[in-house]
Amino acid sequence: MTQLQSALNGVITDEMKKIAADEQMDAEKLRDLVADGKVVIPKNVNRNFKDVRGIGRGLRTKVNANIGTSGDRPHIECELDKLEAAIEAGTDSVMDLSTGGDLDEIRRVILEKSPVMVGAVPIYAVAARLAAEDKSTSEMDPDVLLKSIEKQCESGVDYITVHCGVTKESVARMDRSDRVCGIVSRGGSITADWIRRNGKDNPLYEYYDDLLKICAKHDVTLSLGDGFRPGAIADATDRAQIDELIILGELAKRAKEAGVQAMIEGPGHVPLKQIEANMTIQKSLCDDAPFYILGPLPTDIAPGYDHITAAIGGAIAASAGADFLCYVTPAEHLALPDEKDVYEGVIASRIAGHIADIAKGVPGAAERDIRMSQYRKKLDWEGMFEECIDPVKAREKFEKNRDVDSCSMCGKLCAVKIDKKSPTY
Repeated sequence: MTQLQSALNGVITDEMKKIAADEQMDAEKLRDLVADGKVVIPKNVNRNFKDVRGIGRGLRTKVNANIGTSGDRPHIECELDKLEAAIEAGTDSVMDLSTGGDLDEIRRVILEKSPVMVGAVPIYAVAARLAAEDKSTSEMDPDVLLKSIEKQCESGVDYITVHCGVTKESVARMDRSDRVCGIVSRGGSITADWIRRNGKDNPLYEYYDDLLKICAKHDVTLSLGDGFRPGAIADATDRAQIDELIILGELAKRAKEAGVQAMIEGPGHVPLKQIEANMTIQKSLCDDAPFYILGPLPTDIAPGYDHITAAIGGAIAASAGADFLCYVTPAEHLALPDEKDVYEGVIASRIAGHIADIAKGVPGAAERDIRMSQYRKKLDWEGMFEECIDPVKAREKFEKNRDVDSCSMCGKLCAVKIDKKSPTY
C-alpha cells in the first residue's frame, strides 16, 4: 500500500512514526493529515534512505536542492560534489535534473548516495535522448514517455514533476496572452511545443490514469508541475497561471482517489504584494494540498544574488502557507550552479523556511531562537554555533577573533559585558 492508502486504512506506518517524532506531532494526527492529502511522505517502496521527511500542514518548511548535469557539463563527479554540499548545508531533498551524460547511471548513483528523498522530472530524460539524436522534442512518443516514467519510478525516485496541467486548451489561451516572458518552465515549454506541433493534447493529461497506476505501484509522489509559472513579476497571477492551477487541483483530487500522494508546484516570479494571495489561492483551489514553490522571486533584477531574492519571497510565501521551498542559487539565470552555489542556495532557503516556521508556530522553531539568545547573553560561543543554521561559516568568522572573549565589533564596549556588570535598581 502507498502511504496514502495506509493512512486511509487507519495504519500508522513506520515512516509516519519517525516523522511524527521528528516534528513533535502526534502520530495519529499526522496519519489524519496524510489521509486528507494535506501531508505527503515522498518515499518510493523500492528505496530505503535515512532522512525520511513529511511535507505539508503543521510540519517544518522543507527545502529542496536541484542538481544535475547539462549537455555542456555532463560530469557525474561534479554532481556528487553538489550532492555532498547540499547535504552538508542541510537540504531535505534533492532533484536530479540531469540532461547530459549517462542519465540512468547518474540517477542510480545519486539515489544510492543520497540520504534524503530524490525527485526527478522524467520528461527531461526523454527530451535529452531526442536531442542527442538531433531530433526535435516534438517527436516524443507518448508510449516512450510513459515507459521512461515507469523505468525511473522502478529505479527508486521518490517524487516526480509532471506538467499534466499544460493542455491543448490552456496552451491556446497562453498563446493569446500578452505575457512579457512567455513560458519559462523547461518541462512546460517542451510540452506546449509538442501540443502545438502535433495538434494533440498533452499525453500526461490524456493518459493521466496510466500515470497514476505507475505511481501507485511504487508509491511515487506526484509533484504536479507549474508549466505556466511566471518568469517575470509582470506575468504573475495571470490567467494562464491560474487556469493551470485549477487543472492541477482537479488532478490532485483524482490522484487522491487513486491512492497516490500529490503536491502542487507554484511560482516563480511574484511581486511582494501578491505572494500571500498566491498561497491562499492555491490552498483554496487545491484543497490544501502541499505547495512546492520555486522562490518566489519578488524582483527580476538581481542576477548573482537571486538566492537572497528567493529567501525574501520564500519567507513570506512559507509563512502564508507554502510547505516546500525549491532553493534558488546565486547562479540562477546565469549558469549551471557549482557546489558553492548549491551550499549558499540551501542555506538561504533554510533561513527563509525557519523564519516562516516561527510565524506559523511550528513546534520547536521559536524555541531554537530563544536558546540562541540565551547563549548570546552568556557569551557561550559553542552553544551559539550549535544553534546556527550554518555553524561552519559562523565558526570561521569567529575564529579570526579568537584572541578576544567577544566578537571584535565591540571589544571593551561589549553591550553584553557592560549589562552583566551594571548594578540593578
